[in-house]
Amino acid sequence: MPDTDTGWRGLRRRIASHFRLGLFGSTFAVLTALMVISLIVWLQVFFSVEEGPRAQQIAQRVATAVSITRSALIYTAPEMRPALLLDLATKENLRVHAMHDSDVRAPLPPKRYWSRVANQIRERLGMQTQISWAVNEMPGIWISFEIDDKPYWLVFDQELLRATSRVEWLGWGATALFLAVVGAMFSTRLVNRPLAELIRTARQLARGQTPSPLPEQGPAEIRELNIAFNRMVRDIRRTESDRELMLAGISHDLRTPLARMRLEIEMSNIGEEAGQAIDTDLAQIDYTIEQLMGYARPAGIAPGEGVDITAVLREVVDRESVLTRNQGGRLDASIAPGLVARISAHDLKRIMSNLIENARRYGRSALSDTVHIRVTAAGRERDIVIRLTDDGPGIAHEQIETLLRPFSRGELARTGVSGTGLGLAIVERLLYQVGGTLELLPNTPSGLVARITLPRVRPASAHPGIGVESV
Repeated sequence: MPDTDTGWRGLRRRIASHFRLGLFGSTFAVLTALMVISLIVWLQVFFSVEEGPRAQQIAQRVATAVSITRSALIYTAPEMRPALLLDLATKENLRVHAMHDSDVRAPLPPKRYWSRVANQIRERLGMQTQISWAVNEMPGIWISFEIDDKPYWLVFDQELLRATSRVEWLGWGATALFLAVVGAMFSTRLVNRPLAELIRTARQLARGQTPSPLPEQGPAEIRELNIAFNRMVRDIRRTESDRELMLAGISHDLRTPLARMRLEIEMSNIGEEAGQAIDTDLAQIDYTIEQLMGYARPAGIAPGEGVDITAVLREVVDRESVLTRNQGGRLDASIAPGLVARISAHDLKRIMSNLIENARRYGRSALSDTVHIRVTAAGRERDIVIRLTDDGPGIAHEQIETLLRPFSRGELARTGVSGTGLGLAIVERLLYQVGGTLELLPNTPSGLVARITLPRVRPASAHPGIGVESV
């Protein structure tokens, strides 16, 4: 199985992880989408409803202006008409022109609003009323009327009769949307802040840290949730304290008689073969106690700074290779330099020791009847991959998930040696605390590959435990 995701499945996973939104982002996106849709629908309804009354209002205004202007010109003495026309043009922005047969007329724009305005004007002034958008290339709203059977034009400014521009309404709508989105952002942050605090505290608890108590105030639902969560944290800490005290007592009460039994066996006259069998049983009991305590013991808190795991891995390999060689096996390693991750050296040693012990117990080759363990560690762009392989019988794919559960053991082919079924569970739990993963993969042609992935950090120096910068 390749170490990197390929194909459509890997691409889909990377895209989903890139665009994954948190609680605040999801809530804000939903509210923003609802407000945008609501604004669009509202503008469409408004344009449809506003158009009719607006056209009627403009037509009434035009008809009134035409009637008043016509009446004023009729009842004004001919010598006073030029002064009246000048006054209308300067004060009311109304211009009167004589109509000629040679006038070049431009029709109104082919829009529903102007069609409604024209129909309303003709209903008030007569169906013979002519309406133009421009005459002789002079823009305006040109309305025809007659005085003493002579035709004239009354010209209105287009901007005075034009409907409210959609661009203008969209500008106001965009302003309203912006203010609503800003309000939604603050409202969402206010609502999600207690939940974000709860998530942060829950993550601290999952990493084995002791979080600060959540504030027991605010809305009733949040207050009750925080009170219940704080009570749960106190109960968990009390349970862990009792468990640690119980484990310390069990370790003392069991290992003391085991040591005394070993001493009595050595001083007795029992046969050498029987003594070795009893000593093997006692060693198995001691190993079982150690595994039980290792599983029950809480994981160490991930360090705030990166640790040079290259040095830690080489130390573990040096120690375990001697033990493996004494048992007739071989342990080879290829560890890249400068590998740094946020995991305590103690937890990494526990992880590697469990995996190597597991390989020594169950990784014996069927061909050579020897154990050959290989450890490799290499860095990638954002993570570190540690692989531990053996040449044993391997594990069936359908058994892998079961083996990661506490007290679960595989088939006899791989578990002929007695064990507790806790080694892999301990490894997976320790890796979970620091964002790492454990995968069990088949080795070719036989055996097992235990692949560990740890988030990588960029080293600031080559010394173990020195501060690092996140990638």
